[in-house]
Amino acid sequence: MKLTYIGHSAFMLEADGKTVLVDPFVTGNGTATVSADDLTADAILLTHAHNDHVGDTIPIAKRTGAAVIGTFELATWIGSQGVENVLPGNHGGTIAFPGGTVKFVPAWHTSSYESENGVVAPGVPAGLVVRFGGKTIYFAGDTCLFLDMQLIAEEDLDVAVLPIGDRFTMGPKDAARAAGILRAGTVIPCHYNTFPPIQQDAGAFKELVEAETASRVLPLAPGESVEL
Repeated sequence: MKLTYIGHSAFMLEADGKTVLVDPFVTGNGTATVSADDLTADAILLTHAHNDHVGDTIPIAKRTGAAVIGTFELATWIGSQGVENVLPGNHGGTIAFPGGTVKFVPAWHTSSYESENGVVAPGVPAGLVVRFGGKTIYFAGDTCLFLDMQLIAEEDLDVAVLPIGDRFTMGPKDAARAAGILRAGTVIPCHYNTFPPIQQDAGAFKELVEAETASRVLPLAPGESVEL
């Protein structure tokens, strides 16, 4: 299974001829090395409604026919924008998509989309436990540290994708504590260095996690891929 970091919190997963996008914020993402028009997908998975996560979901889904999976209010709103293949869910639920499944788990954050008509798609954020290409990957989304990550660890995670930017999410110290709770073999940091308020040193985060846990950390540059 190939995982590519698009930048910010956007990722692409590829396995067995299927492609999955997670939080595809590309247009307006100064760290991205690709155009939204270059991306294809069989499924698009969303953690929450903030613009820097929904990103280019609607045009990509309209162009490719990808299934868009998100919490109920967000998926319903995306369907109202002309996207035909939407699959709403909520915490604790699991939804199948071409090549895999995604389970919604809690995240502590807020969730709304800023449109030209004001704030729409209110609802709740989620983390995603994705089973795809023979791997189990936890996308924490935007969240603070919370003790119920102990339950998420019981999903037997291969990879944990954790925000480290601070201010709007966990910072490096709390994300390192999360890594210790989650016990994933590999930790990938995200949601940092996109904007000045979330500048962080991923190398220092790697040293902290690897000194205190059994996980390895893979800081990926935007556009960089890893085979899992």
